[in-house]
Amino acid sequence: MLNFDTINDLFIRMSHRGDTTVALWKSGEEWKPISSQQMYGRVRAVVELLQSWGIQRGDRVALVSENRWEWPVVDFAVLAIGAVDVPLYQTLTPEQMGYILRDAGVKAIFVSSKQQFAKLVEAGEIPSLERVAVLDVGSFENVTSFPEVLKRAPELEAPDAAFDALLKQTKAEELATIVYTSGTTGDPKGVMLTHKNLADNLRHSTDGLRIVEGDSSISFLPLSHALARHLDYAIYGNGGKIAYLPKFDDLVGAMKAVKPTIFLAVPRVYEKVRQGTEHKSIGFKKKILNWALAQGEKHRKELMEGKTPGSLGWKIANKLVYSKLKEAFGGQVKIWVAGGAPLGMDSAKWFLDMGIRIFEGYGLTETSPVISRNTFDGYRMGTVGTVIPNLEIRMAQDGEIEVKGTSVFAGYWQRDEATKKEFTEDGWFKTGDIGKYEDGFLSITDRKKELIKTSGGKYIAPQPIEGKLKVDSLVGNAAVIGDSRKFAAVLISPNLAALERWAAENGVGKKSPAELVQDPKVKQHYESVVKKVNAGLEQHETIKKVGVVAEEWNIESGELTPSMKLKRRVILENYKDKINAMYHGE
Repeated sequence: MLNFDTINDLFIRMSHRGDTTVALWKSGEEWKPISSQQMYGRVRAVVELLQSWGIQRGDRVALVSENRWEWPVVDFAVLAIGAVDVPLYQTLTPEQMGYILRDAGVKAIFVSSKQQFAKLVEAGEIPSLERVAVLDVGSFENVTSFPEVLKRAPELEAPDAAFDALLKQTKAEELATIVYTSGTTGDPKGVMLTHKNLADNLRHSTDGLRIVEGDSSISFLPLSHALARHLDYAIYGNGGKIAYLPKFDDLVGAMKAVKPTIFLAVPRVYEKVRQGTEHKSIGFKKKILNWALAQGEKHRKELMEGKTPGSLGWKIANKLVYSKLKEAFGGQVKIWVAGGAPLGMDSAKWFLDMGIRIFEGYGLTETSPVISRNTFDGYRMGTVGTVIPNLEIRMAQDGEIEVKGTSVFAGYWQRDEATKKEFTEDGWFKTGDIGKYEDGFLSITDRKKELIKTSGGKYIAPQPIEGKLKVDSLVGNAAVIGDSRKFAAVLISPNLAALERWAAENGVGKKSPAELVQDPKVKQHYESVVKKVNAGLEQHETIKKVGVVAEEWNIESGELTPSMKLKRRVILENYKDKINAMYHGE
C-alpha cells in the first residue's frame, strides 16, 4: 500500500532508488533510460531555478507540455518548494490558455515548444506572469532555456539532506495543484487539490491492483488529466517505470518496444482497437474471429473470476486470436484499466471474450480523481467497481451519486458560489452522475446534465446508446439529440479512414468526405447500424432520424474534451442547421 502524506514523500521514495530506471524517453528509434538519481538531480536543478525566480510557497506555476520526461521533473520541483502547479492541456487555444493563466494568477510557466510559446504570446497580457521557460532547445527572447538549466543536474544527483528536509516541510493540508475542468458546460473552473487529497486517493485506489516493483506503463494520456497523472504517481510510488510518449500516433510502436505491464486508456482507445480488429477480419478471418469470441463467451464466468480456461477450444482460440491481440499491446500487460468515460457493456464483453479483463473505474477531477474501481479481488463486468475505503457514497432521490471523504476537493479556485452549488447542505459532493449501487458495486448510467428530456416528458440517457453505435467500425463518434423535441435523433461523425476503405470495397468509389456521407449506400449502412441498436431500446429511446456529418470530431476542432468526451453544446451549436433540418415538420 502507498502509505505517505504528501506527493513530496512519494518523490523521496521514488528518487532514492539509486541507479534504478524510473523513466524512459524516445530518442529517434531508441528508448533511453532515466535513473532514479538522474531524476533527483534534475528536480533539484529546477528547484534552484524556481528559487532564483523568487517563487514562494503557494505561488502558482503553470506547465503546458506533451507527455515527456520533463513533465514530472517540473511537477515534482514545483511541489518540492510548496508551490502549486497548474497543468494545462497542450490542445488549448491561446484564448483558453490566457483565461486560465489570468484566473489562477500564475507567476511562472514552463512551455514545451515553439508552438506552445507562440500561443502564450498570442494569449495577450498576463499581469501576474513574471517568468517563462521553454523545454525545447531554441532561441527565445527573454525566456529561460530548460536544457541550460539542466546542465547542473549531474552535479546534484547525490542524496542531499538539506534538499530532503525542504521536501518534508510541505504539509498534507497544503494546496498541491489546481486542475482546470475541460469546460464542457461553460468556462473552466480550477479544481483545488491538496497533497492529502492526492495522497489519500493514491493510497486507497491502488490497493488491490497489485502494482509492484518492475512494473511499467506508457504515459500517453494527457498528464494535465487527473487520471493519467494519478497512475504515473502510483507507478512511481510502487517502484515501477514510465515510458513517456509525446505523440499518440506512435502508441502502436511504443507498445511493441516498451512491452508495458500496465495499460491505461480512455474507452475510445479500446473501442478503436476493437474496431480495427473487426475491420481487418474479413472472409475466413472473420469466421475465425467470431468462433474465437464464441469460445471466450463459453468461459466468461471463469474469465470474470480471473481464471485461465483449460478447454481445448479456448487454448486453440488463444493461440490463433487472443494472443495476437495481446501481442499488439506488447504481450506483457497484466493490468488493463479504462477510465475517463463509460466503457460500455458491449466493449467490456468483447474484450473479456478475448481473454482481457478490463478494470473499469470512476471518478472526477474533484475527487482526486478515483471514487471506485474494479480490482483483481473485486471485479464485476459492467460496473465501475467498489468504492475506495476513504470515501462514502449515497444516492440522491433522482439517482445522482453523492460522495464524501478525504480525497474530495477543497473547492474551486476563487469560486466560492460555484463550490457551494456543488455540495449538499450536509456536505456531500454532488457528482452530476446518475448511477446504481448494488451489492457493493457501483454502476454509472449517465450524466445528470446530459439526460435528454423529450417534449413528451420521457427521459433518454444518451451515453449507453452512443456506446452501442460506436461498436461499428465506421462510426467514429455519435451524439444522440432530442432535448425538448418529439423524438430522438443522432448525429454520426464517421471514422473516415475506415469509411474510405469500406467505400472502395463496396463499389462506392473514391469521393471526398462530403460526397461520401451523401452517398445512398453509405447512408443505408449508417441507417442499418442505427436500426440494429434500436432493436434493443425502449420505444421512447429509439432513434428516428440519422444525420451523418463529413467531419471527424476531435480535440483540436473542439467537439471532444481531452479525455474524449463529447462537448455537446459545441456540437449542437456547430450543427444547428443540420439538426433543425432533421426536425423540420416534427
